[in-house]
Amino acid sequence: MDENFKAENFKDSAGAVLGPDGAFADAIPNFTVRPAQVEMANAIESTIDTKETLLAESGTGTGKTFAYLVPAMLSGKSTLVSTGTKHLQEQLFHRDIPAVIKHLGLNSKVSLLKGRSNYVCLQRTMITRNDVRRLDKTLQQELQDLNDWLPRTSTGDIGDLSEVPEDSRIWPLVTSSVDNCLGSDCSFFEDCYVNKARKKALESDVVVVNHHLFFADKSLKEDGFGALLPEVNTVIFDEAHQLPDIASNFLGSSFSSWQVIELLADTRAAELKEKSLVRELIPKADELDKMVADYRLSLGLNERRVAWLELVDEIPNLPRKLTSLASKLTAFSELLEEAAVAGEALSRCHERAVELAQECERIAADSDDQEIIRWVEISRRTFRLHETPLHIGNELSNYFGNNKQARIFTSATLSVDGDFSHFQSLVGLKSDCREETWNSPFDYFNQAVLYVPDGMPAPKDDNFSEALFDKVLPVLEASKGGAFVLFTSFRVMQQFKDELEEHRESGGTEFNLLTQGESSKRELLREFVNKPNSVLLGTMSFWEGVDVPGDALRCVIIDKLPFESPFDPVIKARLNAMQEAGENSFMNYQVPRAVITLRQGAGRLIRSVDDKGVLMICDNRLRGTRYGRKFLNSLPKMRKTTDGAKICAFLNRLANQSETVENE
Repeated sequence: MDENFKAENFKDSAGAVLGPDGAFADAIPNFTVRPAQVEMANAIESTIDTKETLLAESGTGTGKTFAYLVPAMLSGKSTLVSTGTKHLQEQLFHRDIPAVIKHLGLNSKVSLLKGRSNYVCLQRTMITRNDVRRLDKTLQQELQDLNDWLPRTSTGDIGDLSEVPEDSRIWPLVTSSVDNCLGSDCSFFEDCYVNKARKKALESDVVVVNHHLFFADKSLKEDGFGALLPEVNTVIFDEAHQLPDIASNFLGSSFSSWQVIELLADTRAAELKEKSLVRELIPKADELDKMVADYRLSLGLNERRVAWLELVDEIPNLPRKLTSLASKLTAFSELLEEAAVAGEALSRCHERAVELAQECERIAADSDDQEIIRWVEISRRTFRLHETPLHIGNELSNYFGNNKQARIFTSATLSVDGDFSHFQSLVGLKSDCREETWNSPFDYFNQAVLYVPDGMPAPKDDNFSEALFDKVLPVLEASKGGAFVLFTSFRVMQQFKDELEEHRESGGTEFNLLTQGESSKRELLREFVNKPNSVLLGTMSFWEGVDVPGDALRCVIIDKLPFESPFDPVIKARLNAMQEAGENSFMNYQVPRAVITLRQGAGRLIRSVDDKGVLMICDNRLRGTRYGRKFLNSLPKMRKTTDGAKICAFLNRLANQSETVENE
């Protein structure tokens, strides 16, 4: 193809490109033309042309990635693609977009942009090197691995440094945050990896981000770089069902003890380097450190999320103590103002201290704003005070409520029993946006069976966990592993694990048992695929974004319908507000959100046209309640049974077939 070939010179429609006579069928061996993919590509092409909004629900196997990439890149217009996770982001950038460019002969400029914590900060790395004695041997070795790698990297993306674990304690020491970045005042500004990545994004035709970064950009204050993301013609949100929850984390405000602890650590390092000689600075930092620790202790020993007013009822002097902390921060900021003349690092610490003191003082003040949810997140050593909008749709309508851009929201799970109104309401979309659904091409009726066992007690019953194990064990044995068991709570998962280990020790079936938290998600999935008798136990992080096609996964078991806890402070406040407005909060909020989550979990089972298996849901409410019908109607149309013996016989045949294939 001509090097100067451009998208605007391409005459075929997006649907034609993906059709039987298109470029993909010509270039890719065994390319399968999918009518749903062709239709979706044409709908997206039309949406881009008219700069409208499209809700595109695309079932598993429809090929939605190429269905949106082909029309977006053929349009020749600037495009931002936002995904649910960094993993999907990298898959798009490294695999899918290069394939489109190659097969269409395009010369599009594409960039991958992550949040700043994914890039090495040269300034903070230098500070850490200068204070290497305070690091233990493990951190010293990881810092050395980083130092050896830096001359070889052009991006500074820490995901490329495989020698250092992704959860290493070194990363917060060598990456920056909005709080501690020096911005254009930094002596490494021209060489800054974040700066380079942003500049590249501004010059690109296609920018790939994730939802967290999209909303961080929308809510960030000016930090020396300006806006992260370019203004574009088209925005495509893949895995769009995640948007409401991610948006909630960014559209409010917060104050955390970790921000103060980081400020104090950076102040000490800056003082060591720049030597302001303000005598009281370090002693006052130590006093503030102790005050923050004391405040955390005053919140109690339990880790939890709790409404601010409930916590104040328990501990009446909390607001007064928070005001005292704000006063202490203000006094510390005044010392830093005096020290700031010594250098850029101390100057930035002063700015941060002023901002933190103001935020702390504001949150400590009484507020009667009924549109804000005030709540506290208490961790083992830290705490965070949050202010979250009650109705995020009102806030998001500022982003999604105009027609200056084409916007495509796509996911396998946007609707509830065919109705998109719940998603539209949560993200503040107008009712006149276009809605389309393309069902999965998989033959669920012949490929899968839904098993809802008889005789299960109600999920709140004390005997539920025991009954769950009794019903699930024969299914696991018949399947000879090859199963995901997905739980709605860590406690029930741990109890199930203990019972399975006890069963094995008493002479029962021995599975290769994998449990969330024992290793990284990637490593657990790799071992699951490589060892046929594996049983993987997981909570919510395994309900979506997990793709195991083929014989390795024959059974997905879900303990109960995934309703969110009504005692969570944010959920509770939103339910109360709906009830006060005369709405049915259960049917209009809790059920739709649980339906979408269940659809995600169920979607792990069938990932290709050859897959076969069983979806087991151990919740009697699915068949015994009126709202259970909404769940059933939202799942793919598969055969249903309550007969455990039939399920075990079916799984036994699948397991034996799988063993035969492996032996061959």
